[in-house]
Amino acid sequence: MKLRRKILLAIILLVFIPVIALGGVSYYSFSAAMEKKSNDFYSISLLETDSKLKFALSEITTISNSAITQQTVQQMLKQPDYPITYERRQEINNLVNHPMIASFALYSNEQLVYHTSGGMPLAELRGQDWYKAVGEAEGRPLWVGPGENGSAESGAPVLIQARMIKDYYSLEDIGTFVIYVKPDLLDQVFWEAATLKQGDILLVNKQGRIVFNKSGEHIGERAEFPFLAEEGVNGKGHYVDRYLGEKSLITYMPSHNKDWFLVAITPSKLIAAESVSIRNLALILGLISLVSAFLFDRFFVRRMVRSIISAVNGMKRVKQGIFVPIPPHHGAQDETGLLIDGFNRMSTQIQELLAQVETEQARKKEAELQALVAQINPHFIYNSLESINSMAVLQGNKDISKMVISLGKLLRISISEHHELIPLSMELEHVRHYMRIQKFRFEEKFDYEIELSDSLRHFVTQKLIVQPIVENALYHGIEPMEESGYISIKVSEQRDDIVIDVTDNGPGFDPETLIELWNKDQGQLKKYRENGVGLKNVHERLRIRFGSRYGLMICSSAGYGSMIRIRIPKILT
Repeated sequence: MKLRRKILLAIILLVFIPVIALGGVSYYSFSAAMEKKSNDFYSISLLETDSKLKFALSEITTISNSAITQQTVQQMLKQPDYPITYERRQEINNLVNHPMIASFALYSNEQLVYHTSGGMPLAELRGQDWYKAVGEAEGRPLWVGPGENGSAESGAPVLIQARMIKDYYSLEDIGTFVIYVKPDLLDQVFWEAATLKQGDILLVNKQGRIVFNKSGEHIGERAEFPFLAEEGVNGKGHYVDRYLGEKSLITYMPSHNKDWFLVAITPSKLIAAESVSIRNLALILGLISLVSAFLFDRFFVRRMVRSIISAVNGMKRVKQGIFVPIPPHHGAQDETGLLIDGFNRMSTQIQELLAQVETEQARKKEAELQALVAQINPHFIYNSLESINSMAVLQGNKDISKMVISLGKLLRISISEHHELIPLSMELEHVRHYMRIQKFRFEEKFDYEIELSDSLRHFVTQKLIVQPIVENALYHGIEPMEESGYISIKVSEQRDDIVIDVTDNGPGFDPETLIELWNKDQGQLKKYRENGVGLKNVHERLRIRFGSRYGLMICSSAGYGSMIRIRIPKILT
């Protein structure tokens, strides 16, 4: 995936998705809060409605309680030939007098005894679905709503209270009392019930039939409410389900009448309407963030990536050996401009370095050619020394012959040998020839000793590291002495290292003199033997070749001679 797409994807992941997620969480949280708020509202409303319904029905129950215990009613039901005079009719009508009572009927065990209007025959009464429940109620009032007694379908809905009448003294069943209540009683109770807009409150029985509802629609119809299928439902609750094909919040609670439930219906769209503003705001913010991401990509990321691509293409050209400056982009005053500028400077410097390397390579080849030519001079020196040696032998001067032979071998090792690493035996052979030559100069002023075991002869060392140490010992230690001097060179091994100890019995150095000799600038002294550059040169060469743990260690004290230890690693040829 290209860098620009990665950056755009990162912006969308970091900005757009969190905004949408935050909006979604806010929307659903607010919806859940509104659902809970609606449920709490309807729980209170249903409780209040049930209280009003209980009060309204209690008024009718109080009237029926009073009527069935009256002597006139008791005698009329127990005596089939009991005469019903005008006065007795007036008395009974006055007993059952309430503006919400439309009519009533009194039945003995054999027949319809008295009714005001529309009383059905006893046989027809006993054929009603709800009549059996009247007997089971044992004299307690049974309420049958318009949706249960079939009156809603006939177009003349009434609320029925039916109850068995018992003998005042023996408590035997002597008849049935049926009161027809105007639906206005339920209308008044439910009309005063608080509901949300488009909401409805239903009174349903345990079979799911709508006994009554506030809107007055669908009375007598059967509805499927899951909580009615639960056994022993006696609590309140709420859930979301479809009612009449519309998703709704359904809040329910049992009525004071054990056969009824109060149910509040609230369309979910009504609850969601309160959250629409939050949802729309989330969508707008998400859209703004998405547009911002594309604008950011168009006006910033594109220019930044273009600068990076230019630098990458420039690097590819540099890899191919093409050094073409990248033209700066117009208006690039930020880090991208610095990137292009820095790349151009780097490209220019690389080009200059390559040119410099080419020049140095040319000079090196020229120097090598000159070195090849210069090899003629050492060969000329060697040939000349051989001629001198021959003349010394012919004239019988053995000292000159020995000195010339040592000088020739000394020069061959120091000048002609092209390898930097040579065997210890060859390095000490070079020192031995040097000491022979110096013996001719100093005559009997000093003696020397070289110790090298056969087991260490074939280990290699840096070329010309012992001779400068011996030379310093001669010029700084032995030469100033009046008595005879002595130089000892001993080679030994210590684990993975080889140490070469060069010891003399000269006057030695105090620390200040030794530091002064070590740190003196080579260009300030006229003679090699007057400075300590030989020691420092050997030390630096060893550190460069073998590492920082190798080099020289100097032990010296005024009046007690000096010892210089050379430490090198064990390396076989």
